[in-house]
Amino acid sequence: MHQLTVLYPAPDDPAAFVAYYESTHLPLAAQLPGLRSWHASTDIQPGPDGAPAPYFAIFEAVFDSAEALREAMASPVGQAVAADVPNYASGGAVLIDFPITGGSPS
Repeated sequence: MHQLTVLYPAPDDPAAFVAYYESTHLPLAAQLPGLRSWHASTDIQPGPDGAPAPYFAIFEAVFDSAEALREAMASPVGQAVAADVPNYASGGAVLIDFPITGGSPS
């Protein structure tokens, strides 16, 4: 298994981010070929010490392999997903992908 995590810094307009992200971007991302599962949140909580969260939103997607992720992102849907990010993420996005090497069953 291979995971893509996308972290979003605070946007200029949080309400507009959430509205667009939930109504337009997430439905598009859900169409990525080879996507096994995904989770997203725009309600990142403060740390245990009460410090503000460093990010505003998170998206996590699981694929069978790194190759499956690369193929998904190279597909027409993947290209549309990447091209859509500037439409809502004024703070940009941090992408991290990695093999899943441990965990518990869902």
